[in-house]
Amino acid sequence: MEFNKNPSAVMHIDINSCFATIEQQANPNLRGKPIVVAAFTTNKGCILASSIEAKRFGIKTGMRVMDGKKIYPDLVVLSPDPWKYRNVHLKLRNLLLEYSPEVIPKSIDEFVIKPVASSMHNVACEIKRRIKKEIGEWITVSIGIAPNRYLAKIAAGLHKPDGLDEINKDNFLDIYSKLKLTDLTGIKVRNAARLNCLGIYSVLDFYNAPVWKLKAAFHSITGLYWHVRLTGYEVDDIEYGRHSYGNSVAIGESLSKIEELSPILSRLTEKMCSRVRMAGYRASGVHLAIIYKNGFWWHKGRLTEDIYKGVFRLLLEANPSSPVLNLAVSCYGLTRINSLQLNIFENLEKNEDLFKSVDKLNKRWGDFTVTRARSMGGAKFVLDRIAFGQNLLL
Repeated sequence: MEFNKNPSAVMHIDINSCFATIEQQANPNLRGKPIVVAAFTTNKGCILASSIEAKRFGIKTGMRVMDGKKIYPDLVVLSPDPWKYRNVHLKLRNLLLEYSPEVIPKSIDEFVIKPVASSMHNVACEIKRRIKKEIGEWITVSIGIAPNRYLAKIAAGLHKPDGLDEINKDNFLDIYSKLKLTDLTGIKVRNAARLNCLGIYSVLDFYNAPVWKLKAAFHSITGLYWHVRLTGYEVDDIEYGRHSYGNSVAIGESLSKIEELSPILSRLTEKMCSRVRMAGYRASGVHLAIIYKNGFWWHKGRLTEDIYKGVFRLLLEANPSSPVLNLAVSCYGLTRINSLQLNIFENLEKNEDLFKSVDKLNKRWGDFTVTRARSMGGAKFVLDRIAFGQNLLL
């Protein structure tokens, strides 16, 4: 299959060093300094985002705070402020909707759009200018343009930060010749090793390889999908249904009593149910998993019409007797909310309206602005966090 000769139609937009950059936008005193946003500011906290300046020192996402400080002792460490990040996300989404009715959030800091315009490059430049003027002068984005979503994302990563690149029929061979296999999103060391075993050592080899060889490398139809991606045709615009939703939390204190754990579990369940509702699903089953600090674990699922009651029945059944390290709740049996099933004994429509109102308030002002009284005791354990991926609480 030859490379797609159609004009580029997809744009991928990525906010550079999203959380850290937004913090620098909010506080000019932080601009130009190495800063990180970490899940917790203690030494063992995980770094969620590094500023452009911190990245130049090699401080990366996933490092512990203490490791970042070993590299740069004066590193500024901040706690996450989800309201700020959601606010910028929404502003950028509204801006992009002026250029296309098809704006797809891929995560809190990434969008895919298909602009209704003849000159993609001119649109990209205008979007960059408007972001600085209307959203924040310190905020930069990298933009990639290509015939399909995948190559648009690759193009957006070619010259970070603040890049603007296009991959098309005229330059794809030149760009591919400068990339390593592991530069491709989705190709990690193990996948690269699979390809190496069949004589595929570069992105050009990957592109030129016959489909049968790629299928042999991946042992599935995935090999065909890679061939389609690299030739510029679309294969990633299919939206697959979710099978479950869940939330978990690590408990630093020594808690083992049901009355100590139930507020935490209530807060986890509340957050999970909100995500499910926002995505337009109902769930018919719930699962609880408990990992103890002594290394033992317990888990069980059950079908239930009431997720809250179901999860607490599971907690009673588990009856923890030693300190808990981790609590995890998930729900399954998802179905789309297409209609409201009426019940002679309950005003379900009224309950639906109540949940929608609560979700709207929490969406605007942050998770747990309106919350169940039972979950208040879990506030210091289950914090408002940004969910990565398409199903954002926005």
